[in-house]
Amino acid sequence: MYRGERSSQGGDKSRGERSFHGGDKARGDRSDRSGDNRGRDSYRGGDDKSRGERSFRDDRPKRDARPGDERGDEAVARELLEAPELPEGIEYSDLDPDARRELRSLPKALAERIGRHLVAAGTLIDEDPETAFAHAKYAKTKASRIPIVREAAGLAAYHAGKWSEALTELRAVRRMTRTDAHVAVIADAERALGRPERALDIAKETDVASLPKEVAIELRIVAAGARRDLGQLDAAVVALQGDDLDPKNRKPWSARLFYAYADNLAAAGREEEAIRWFLHTAEADSEDETDAAERAAELAGD
Repeated sequence: MYRGERSSQGGDKSRGERSFHGGDKARGDRSDRSGDNRGRDSYRGGDDKSRGERSFRDDRPKRDARPGDERGDEAVARELLEAPELPEGIEYSDLDPDARRELRSLPKALAERIGRHLVAAGTLIDEDPETAFAHAKYAKTKASRIPIVREAAGLAAYHAGKWSEALTELRAVRRMTRTDAHVAVIADAERALGRPERALDIAKETDVASLPKEVAIELRIVAAGARRDLGQLDAAVVALQGDDLDPKNRKPWSARLFYAYADNLAAAGREEEAIRWFLHTAEADSEDETDAAERAAELAGD
């Protein structure tokens, strides 16, 4: 979830991000507390499959040394020693096919090395965001002109609470790709830096109609959080109202929206309504990702 709202999930996640690796869907970004930013795709590796005991550092210098590479084996080996250690079981094949296509402009050995660090970043982003950021940052030092690499660095920085770095990287992705896929994360990072007015400006400037629905919802949640940061509690509640706030019409993002609405109602002192919407959230939360039922019981004094 995004900053400001109470934690509703076991791990900070995010919707609306492109995927870094193939396989199961996960939540890419980190949310903090006033509206989440769960991500549409994962950048986690695919199925859990046995990959044996192979070390990814074995014979890498020879594979990475290329004809015409003046660095030679010794320089490449030294560079590899400076890289974050890859967890066992990380495979380049786990990288999302779209991400692999983006890396094709690099020499094959370098692309595979960078790809493994991207997979590591995605795998670790929830449990160890600092290390995930280290992997993404290393990838950036080798391929800073590749959008997927800058995206990984930005999302990992966001998870790790490195708000300025997240803004720098995700703004770069926005320029490179000319898309607003991460606009909600960008706005939330502005909130984290104590600039809720800027977060609201971003929301106002964005062509919401052009966004995927889940990204548009997340941007609304962040904007409501910014209102709450400014002490505008009633405005935060109003910001989340709309046709999609309908417990009878559930969508993949409904639990997120309902939870944020309930949380802001509670902050505004409207406890009976908050209880009702936390219960709606619990009903919509088919994956049991939120603590909505517990919040409702807490408010009811049970």
